[in-house]
Amino acid sequence: MSIEQHRDYVLRSVEERGVRLVRLWFTDILGNLKSLAISPAELDNALTDGMTFDGSSIDGFSRIQEADVLAIPDPDTFELLPWGDPNAPEARIFCDIHNLDGTAFAGDPRQVLRRHVKAAHESGLSFYVAPDIEFFYFEPPTRGAAPVPIDNGGFFDLTTQDVTGELRKQTIRTLETMGIPVEYSFHEDAPGQQEIDLRHTDALTMADSVMTFRLAVREVAARNGVHATFMPKPLEGVQGSGMHTHLSLFRGDDNAFFDADDPYDLSVTAKAFMAGLLRHAPEITAVTNQTVNSYKRLVPGFEAPVHLSWARNNRSGLIRVPIAKRSNPLATRLEYRSPDPACNPYLAFSLMLAAGMRGVEEGYELPDEADANLFEIDDDVLAKLGIGQLPQSLNTALEMMESSTLVQEALGEHIFEWFLRNKRSEWRAYKTHVSAFERDRYLTAL
Repeated sequence: MSIEQHRDYVLRSVEERGVRLVRLWFTDILGNLKSLAISPAELDNALTDGMTFDGSSIDGFSRIQEADVLAIPDPDTFELLPWGDPNAPEARIFCDIHNLDGTAFAGDPRQVLRRHVKAAHESGLSFYVAPDIEFFYFEPPTRGAAPVPIDNGGFFDLTTQDVTGELRKQTIRTLETMGIPVEYSFHEDAPGQQEIDLRHTDALTMADSVMTFRLAVREVAARNGVHATFMPKPLEGVQGSGMHTHLSLFRGDDNAFFDADDPYDLSVTAKAFMAGLLRHAPEITAVTNQTVNSYKRLVPGFEAPVHLSWARNNRSGLIRVPIAKRSNPLATRLEYRSPDPACNPYLAFSLMLAAGMRGVEEGYELPDEADANLFEIDDDVLAKLGIGQLPQSLNTALEMMESSTLVQEALGEHIFEWFLRNKRSEWRAYKTHVSAFERDRYLTAL
């Protein structure tokens, strides 16, 4: 379907379904969903010329002297919103942000991912992504109090009064109504923790889907008097929430990661892509794990990766190569395990692709498989084996990001510089905060 046909389809759908309001969605640099609403009468103009708004009002977008930007709706992303008043339906459509002269706006994360996907296409490759997204359900929070999980379940638990199962069911129905297919859902290991896995699709569509997913989860929870959070580590003593991300490259209909003659079924492309991810992982971690809280998840003993290693069936490493069911060539893929669900998916997917493609383009050599439980091996021994670690704090991750030409080139100067400034400010605020842990430990003892 051509762009013109998509545009006509959207206009016809709005009229036929009696849509009263169209919400134009986009994200800021940190991945916060933003929206401006227009009437159906303005949609034709928006699709043709875009909608002008003050970019300086969005943190990280424009400086005051270059404030106005254009939100240009992508008609491929039009969907009715399944919540709200059924007698006054609303729709959403994702936008690309442009400068007033029509060029891509350098501060738009969606444009960054679009640029990387286009570069891969020019090399004959399509980038597919499938995230496993974890999150928690809590009782409505009270400021200053510890969060209270709404259940005490564990892995795959099912009870006759499984309230979280009903919430997941409602969420899946909501997602599928919006054209987002779900592969799995289940109760995760920690009390109140859930996982919903999305079926693989191209990276740009998936980034839009992740943004929609996070809002849908919160909407369904709120309508049931429950608080849903994608905070990476909301509880002590249990595992945090990750967003393990399955990655694959296709050349036409063929899986570029598959090679039947290899013992692991991995092609030269797959091995070089994996090597690129491993080499550049420390540099991209500030984006895939962008909060100070993220690094309380990335510790040994709670199923989150710490070490720069890969294996087929070892969850202590950064990259896992799942064994394909029935040796299906189309199912050969990599699972990158460090990202958490608080990241900006547009930027995270962009950097995963950039790191992997750097490995492919420069022919990086993949290190040996690390199939032992790395949490049980001393760090000095691992260092002698050449197995390093991910950054262990946001500050260290920012230092590694700042020195990375790959990240600077991949994000562009605008986003690169603003992200560093914003996250350094977050680190300074965290560093000067005096916590309850410190008072309990030191106030009377020292």
